[in-house]
Amino acid sequence: MAKWIVPIVIVVILALNAFFIVPQTHQAIVLEFGKPVEFADGDKTVSYINTPGLKFKLPFIQEVKYFDGRILDFTAKDKEVLDLEKKALTVNAFAKYKIIDPLIFYQKVTNEDGIRNRLDKIFEASLRDAIGSVPLKKLLTEVRTDVMNKIRSDVSQKAKDFGIAVLDVRIVRSDLPRENSDSIYKRMYADRDKEAREYRAQGEEQSKIIRSEADKQVKILLAEARREGQIIRGQGEAEATRIFANAFTKDPEFFNFYRTMLAYRATLKDSNTRMVLSPDSEFLQYLSDISSAKR
Repeated sequence: MAKWIVPIVIVVILALNAFFIVPQTHQAIVLEFGKPVEFADGDKTVSYINTPGLKFKLPFIQEVKYFDGRILDFTAKDKEVLDLEKKALTVNAFAKYKIIDPLIFYQKVTNEDGIRNRLDKIFEASLRDAIGSVPLKKLLTEVRTDVMNKIRSDVSQKAKDFGIAVLDVRIVRSDLPRENSDSIYKRMYADRDKEAREYRAQGEEQSKIIRSEADKQVKILLAEARREGQIIRGQGEAEATRIFANAFTKDPEFFNFYRTMLAYRATLKDSNTRMVLSPDSEFLQYLSDISSAKR
């Protein structure tokens, strides 16, 4: 029995090295003396394994390299870039990518640390090109979406050379460098204050114009009202004169009597009134007639 122990151990070791498992979440490539081994997959030949399960390789001659098949995250280092107006911005961005060709990925960057270094350089170039074509204020409008699409397209195109597909790119934040923030904020404040003063001056000018026009219209309306009032008053007085004249011609004696009575009432309405008149004064004519009638 002892003589079978060594062969059994050798067989077990060979079996352990001949079979390998590809997890559900991973892909694999098989290397033979550093060169990739191709596999038949239906009517085509593939250089990597992306189906999970138990697989076979030549023990000790071939080795297996595993690569994550899930969507991976990449966060770029803070980049200082210039916008169209040559203003410095500190931009932080991230991407989601997936390894679509493990063999190219292995040959170009070896592992995930390698692709992070490459993506960081790709991001820096793409951010400089995209953000350098627009001013800072445009990044706060709908143009930001166009800039993001441009960055995504550029990064995706360059990333294909490394066997990955970039699924999404986002700018997390874009800030002014700390050393430039104060001066830029002061300049922005001065610009806005200048605009505010201009708007206030224009508003004051418009206010004066409106008030002047309103005063003019008030004067015109008052002048027209006075004119209309004088016309109506003149017409009323003319009508009153005409009526008095008509009344006078119909009965001059009564008219004189009526006017004299009105004069008495207006003159003698105050009990403290003192008048010194001659007895034969025309003003006392009707009072004298009354006194004569009583006698």
